[in-house]
Amino acid sequence: MKQILNRLINHENLSSQEAKQVLINISNGMYNTSQIASFLTVFMMRSITINELKGFRDALLELCIAVDLKDFNAIDLCGTGGDGKDTFNISTLASFVTAGAGVHVAKHGNYGLSSACGSSNVMEYLGIKFSNQVDFLKKSIDKTGICVLHAPLFHPAMKHVAPIRRELGVKTFFNMLGPMVNPAFPKNQLVGVFNLELQRKYGYLYQTTNKNYSIVHALDGYDEISLTGKAKIITDTSEVLFTPSHLNIPTISQSSIFGGSTVKASAKIFVDVISGRGTEAQNHVVCANAGLAIATVEQIDHKTGFERAKESLFSGKAKQALDQLVTLSQA
Repeated sequence: MKQILNRLINHENLSSQEAKQVLINISNGMYNTSQIASFLTVFMMRSITINELKGFRDALLELCIAVDLKDFNAIDLCGTGGDGKDTFNISTLASFVTAGAGVHVAKHGNYGLSSACGSSNVMEYLGIKFSNQVDFLKKSIDKTGICVLHAPLFHPAMKHVAPIRRELGVKTFFNMLGPMVNPAFPKNQLVGVFNLELQRKYGYLYQTTNKNYSIVHALDGYDEISLTGKAKIITDTSEVLFTPSHLNIPTISQSSIFGGSTVKASAKIFVDVISGRGTEAQNHVVCANAGLAIATVEQIDHKTGFERAKESLFSGKAKQALDQLVTLSQA
């Protein structure tokens, strides 16, 4: 590691294979915590290259506990986090709305490390069980339309990194990797990223896969469609500059999608929205993201997907998916 750190300090880049090997070595416990923290810190100080990102991704996918859900043609809705915006759990709510619309979801998530409340925090609070048992996951997605893949259960190799990330409390390149390393290897993906540079890198890497994908960045900094302004969306077939007017809905204020500062407060917002008691702004932002997920899987236009998402939310189908998953978790 000393040699690697010296190279990085001298502004050298790692090859894809070198980056992959470093993460494999971390997983094998070959470095101490100071070395790992220094390694993470380098990539907070400079941009990560495409080759480095690819190497890190390949390492985590090789080391993960894979789960075969290909029969369900699922989508993952996952943001990188790290945008510093402290919104409510938009992508997690959008996942249940997507499932309620009849599109299977394999939701990859984790506890909040650089935010107040990650997707796993709120789902655990609501009574959803985390498991890496294939039978339970298949039963979940078959009966409810959604299964939850809690990252630590599928990436045991990263146990040496998790406490360091928690102590640092800021975004690291693992935020960039989260959406790329879903252990179900879903054929469809809606990814939110925290800046345009990372969006370009994601676009480049996703071009080399056979996925249907939509990569989203709101130009005012959100890692999702925020409806607070324009958003750039890169898909496997196009690149568009989205505005709320595309869905015939108004632009909203940033304060209207702020999240709770505790898990309990975040869970209350979550339950209010999925129960049909959300504000217009909350409902629109959830359905805009769910609508894009539905459109990505079914290869339809975003506006049609948005209408499907609204029907799922307001008919109670999204809430039904949540209730069924909670019931299944407690069986």
